[in-house]
Amino acid sequence: MNSLGAKESLTIYASPVGLLQNLIRFDTTNPPGNEGACIAYINDLLTSAGIQTKILAKDHARPNLIARLEGSGDAPPLLFQGHVDVVKAFPEQWKHPPFEGKIAEGCVWGRGALDMKGGVAMMLSAFMRAKVTGLKPRGDVIFAVVCDEETGGRLGAKYIVENHSEEFAGVRYAIGEFGGFPFYLGNKKFYQIQVTEKQISEIKVTITGPDGYSAIFPPKGSANASLGNLLVKLDKQLLPVHITPVARKMIEMWSSALPFPSNMIFRLLLKPSLTNFVLKLLGEKGKILHTLVHNNANVIKIEGGQTDTLQIPNKIEVHLKPIILPGYGLEDIIAELKRHIPSAADFEVLRFDSVPEVPDMALYDMLAQILKEEDPAGIPMPMILPTSTDGKNFCRLGIQTYGFLPMNLPQGFNFTEYIHAHNERIPIESLEFGTKAIYKVLERYGKAS
Repeated sequence: MNSLGAKESLTIYASPVGLLQNLIRFDTTNPPGNEGACIAYINDLLTSAGIQTKILAKDHARPNLIARLEGSGDAPPLLFQGHVDVVKAFPEQWKHPPFEGKIAEGCVWGRGALDMKGGVAMMLSAFMRAKVTGLKPRGDVIFAVVCDEETGGRLGAKYIVENHSEEFAGVRYAIGEFGGFPFYLGNKKFYQIQVTEKQISEIKVTITGPDGYSAIFPPKGSANASLGNLLVKLDKQLLPVHITPVARKMIEMWSSALPFPSNMIFRLLLKPSLTNFVLKLLGEKGKILHTLVHNNANVIKIEGGQTDTLQIPNKIEVHLKPIILPGYGLEDIIAELKRHIPSAADFEVLRFDSVPEVPDMALYDMLAQILKEEDPAGIPMPMILPTSTDGKNFCRLGIQTYGFLPMNLPQGFNFTEYIHAHNERIPIESLEFGTKAIYKVLERYGKAS
């Protein structure tokens, strides 16, 4: 792509919509990723606006970009972080081509519109506006645009944290995905600010039992039977209820804002003996809330037995992907899983991406105030993200990430319905709303309240 002049850079930053369209048009499906051209485009925009950048890469076809906006030095640096890789799209399932960036029905359509090229467009637009208008934040603002988030960040955030930690010296807080979008209950609109996220792990469970000859009556307590029991239990997700401090705050805020009898129903969620009953009573909303008060685990691979013998397997290996609430560890999820495996079993931890038990809430009040100003009808609240982001990688440097990509989505627009799904899109109004809110972060960061 041709180098951009300062005037064109100025025009593009003023239009996060056009910026997002351009980002979507780079096919950065991961795997294989191929984020290089997209990163080069962003780098061209930034350098044309006079912003210093660095390209850091483990794989030159899949680079990461670090840009820095100089502040006054009155506050520690602030990190903006976002990724430009996206998950696979199946064009035949889409109303509009997933890499066209088409505007239709008041939205920008395309893979990554929500996750998370839309967020990158918001941050990039606000970042460049600050540069070209001469805004000097109280602390340096570092903008990290990374690859490979969708498959764990090995070439992206994980790589730069492990190999270029000096780029983030002094940073305590980051702005990243996913919070800032509304959750509707009745006629109330709650804006969720992500302050923590669940922890991703992978565990190999080796189930053993007596073997036998399949032509005769099978042995009791076989590994097959134990596997079946485990799969049925996981299908029903009968893991214990846990009310973490952030989940308690969320439920209390819902309860205090809702009228009777809804307020009383939500209050009952705080009683573990009644939580599952209330979640079922809440229907689709309850399914969303389930992951906020439970650890959960799903099977991703099963291996065992031989196809060319009549031998019943005496060992089966099951790979599980537990997603664990903050404040709980591997020993907790293993203890919960062991209740559903009556036979002997060994547990081997293959991966665990931990997050701090208690989130740092120092920026929360500022972010909540910005949301209240931009949408007085909304009620800000803290949120646990029921999955994992690059925040898990940056937290290894002591950096607390706030999911803050504000979107004033209309009621009926289900954010989670379009994430990683066909017909992903973002309303134009929401994109502009988020850009304005993020610019206010640049204006207010480090300011004494």
